[in-house]
Amino acid sequence: MEQLGGLPFPLLSDYWPHGAVGKAYGVFNEERGMDARSAFVLDAQGVIRYSKAYAPGTIPESTELLEQLQKI
Repeated sequence: MEQLGGLPFPLLSDYWPHGAVGKAYGVFNEERGMDARSAFVLDAQGVIRYSKAYAPGTIPESTELLEQLQKI
């Protein structure tokens, strides 16, 4: 947990197999070979409670994501 800044929940990155998560969530861009920058918040049952795709080069605001986490 410490390497994640002490977060008490897992984070996911779509590294390998390449694009598998992005394809599952509908954000993989086949033409560019990469995911659209996106954030998803899932509850304990794995239900998506929040999702947002961001413009290229945009970094999601941590306050926005923390607000969504607090809602669940």
